[in-house]
Amino acid sequence: MTDSPKYQVLARKYRPETFADLVGQDAMVRTLKNAFKAGRIAQAFIMTGIRGTGKTTTARIIAKGMNCIGPDGEGGPTTEPCGECEHCRAIMDGRHVDVMEMDAASNTGVGDIREIIDSVHYRAASARYKIYIIDEVHMLSTSAFNALLKTLEEPPAHVKFIFATTEIRKVPVTVLSRCQRFDLRRIEPEVMIGLLKRIAGTENAQITDDALALITRAAEGSARDATSLLDQAISHGAGETTAEQVRAMLGLADRQRVMDLFETIMRGDAPGALTELSAQYADGADPLAVLCDLAELTHWVSVVKITPEAAEDPTISPDERARGQTLAETLGMRALTRMWQMLLKALDEVAQAPNAMMAAEMAVIRLTHVSELPSPEELIRKLQDTPPPPAPGPNGGGGGYAQAPGGGNAQATGQPQPTHPGPSGPVATQGNAVRAVAAENALARFPTFEHAVELIRANRDMTLLVEVERGVRLAAYQPGRIEFTPAEGARADLAQRLGSALQRWTGNRWGVSVVNGCDAPTIYEKNNAAELALKAEASEHPLVRAALEAFPKAKILEIRTAEEVAQEASAEALPEVEDEWDPFEED
Repeated sequence: MTDSPKYQVLARKYRPETFADLVGQDAMVRTLKNAFKAGRIAQAFIMTGIRGTGKTTTARIIAKGMNCIGPDGEGGPTTEPCGECEHCRAIMDGRHVDVMEMDAASNTGVGDIREIIDSVHYRAASARYKIYIIDEVHMLSTSAFNALLKTLEEPPAHVKFIFATTEIRKVPVTVLSRCQRFDLRRIEPEVMIGLLKRIAGTENAQITDDALALITRAAEGSARDATSLLDQAISHGAGETTAEQVRAMLGLADRQRVMDLFETIMRGDAPGALTELSAQYADGADPLAVLCDLAELTHWVSVVKITPEAAEDPTISPDERARGQTLAETLGMRALTRMWQMLLKALDEVAQAPNAMMAAEMAVIRLTHVSELPSPEELIRKLQDTPPPPAPGPNGGGGGYAQAPGGGNAQATGQPQPTHPGPSGPVATQGNAVRAVAAENALARFPTFEHAVELIRANRDMTLLVEVERGVRLAAYQPGRIEFTPAEGARADLAQRLGSALQRWTGNRWGVSVVNGCDAPTIYEKNNAAELALKAEASEHPLVRAALEAFPKAKILEIRTAEEVAQEASAEALPEVEDEWDPFEED
């Protein structure tokens, strides 16, 4: 009885052995071939790219090409190593004494680099070059990089360095400047599907094109991830592996069902969306994966809306493509960007929530309600079609503003402004005459209300200053006594806080009291009379009035006339270029 051959995973079994086997890296292969042909082999290389694109594999192929001697033992450096000579076989098996691989993730210290520095002075034992391959080189410590610099800049002729990293930005520029850099690209979907088809054919495995498309999409450009997923998919499927089996393996929701959920949300159908989400959850879909799929679909539809040719993605089935194009045509960009922003927030919530399904349901409820919000254009049309509310009459109560004949604003309260004559001087009581006179002399520094306001400004109480300028309708003032009617929105404790602040700053008591019926303008209204009059006039426009009725908390922040807009456009426009004089033009 003989032992069955040892199984080897596909990612290792089909690891490229030559440059011809590398897929999707044509630019790098062409550069290396030309360099080898011209004998311009760099002293150090650095390979960068995402996981699984072939960085370490490329390093080994370069090592084989540098040390290959050919089947007859007479060959020189080549980009097409024979794979038969002793050096090719030893490097392929990872046992060559002159090709040393080090994982910087577990050997980060300067001591590990010292061993390399000490050994570079000795010639290769049997090969043409002594080659050091350092994987994940960005993990080296700063002191380790510094120790390596001098050797890296002036290595012996028989020494070559090959680095690999997924984090090129973490490698010091002093190291990068001493290396020839190659950026390994993500493998394009068409190339990846072709690679998986060849491997599946060699393995006599039956797998549908839709299943290969799902694997390609999940691999995100990584050949190693793709072959590992293919290996798992072949084991998962009995006979022919289908897209449904791959979805179950990856915990993905059916793409068509994701589109169903997306369309239900965009219709604002909350019960239908929750029902579909529950059904997908019952079928094994992860709530976080469903929201990720919704975000991916939102992004794809948005891109297709801007660039229709993006729909020709080989990983997308014809049915999905047709539905996606329809969605791109019917949905507005504002709705799509709003969906995208809310999904990003929802993904964080679901990832952190103790119950992912509950968080996903709450996110879907929010999405369905927000989908019903009208766009600005729809809102304007709706407001234009809505009759404006009646304007308040001259005695309409409610405190509304109407345009005064002279162009200013008059508050239509129908109440005359009362006058409040103040006392002739400080209240004096027997026994306190001296104190009263002293207080009178001290308060004489504030003969007007404006002086009291300046005192607030001098003490830098900006909050109180804004509240006084906007909230005080001054009825009467004399040093040490203030009477006012609060303007709309003023805080109820304004009088108490104003009196306390003035007493604290002057050392004398201030009597600050609230009275009714004064409609004198506030300081803010006096200083901004023209702007407020313009806003009052604008608020009477039927469309603006309808918008303010629809959104009670809305405010008019800025008004620009057509002339101002035209002037701004003219100022920002590029100056016209005068025609150049043509000496051959006839007079």
